[in-house]
Amino acid sequence: WRAQLLAQSEARVQALQARIRPHFLFNSLNTIASLIHDDPAGAERATEDLADIFRGSMRKADNLINLSEELDLAWKYLQMEQRRLGSRLEVEWQVNELPEWAMILPLTLQPLLENAVAHGIQPRVEGGKLRVYGRKEKENIVITIYNPAGPDGHISKGHGMALENIRERLELAFGPSASLITHENEEQFFAVLSLPYVEDTDH
Repeated sequence: WRAQLLAQSEARVQALQARIRPHFLFNSLNTIASLIHDDPAGAERATEDLADIFRGSMRKADNLINLSEELDLAWKYLQMEQRRLGSRLEVEWQVNELPEWAMILPLTLQPLLENAVAHGIQPRVEGGKLRVYGRKEKENIVITIYNPAGPDGHISKGHGMALENIRERLELAFGPSASLITHENEEQFFAVLSLPYVEDTDH
């Protein structure tokens, strides 16, 4: 039963990756192309970031990785989006209080950030601020992502599918000790990811 659930979870992550890759890749390549003439060094850094993001997205969905690796890839993803959106995307990144050796499922933060950009920043002419806060609370790691509400004030079906995918993976990996709680109103949407503190034993 568990093997079947893991196989289903892996298949859904692969489907999520397949949905993310063409759209994100197309936008990123256009951004890199626009940098080549005026900022070749920036184009080179963007190409390296893109390679790292896609390399990270090919990890097995059920193997825990060090949180610092996931945060690094998440930050590179946001940098790619900042290159594309410019001043329309403002990022407040406060993760210094997270424990250095915590573990997390791969491809957990990037879908949340992608949703925040796609549904809360990009549709708004003026853009907006995306805020990421992380800290340790007792025996849990808590990461909260805030973004403005979209023009229609509601999340899309694609956003909800990604959230359910993450919730299912958390259930398989951690049981009831992990959660992904979301809330929205007319002004903002936020997602609160809570994980049990599992320490990397290889450090």
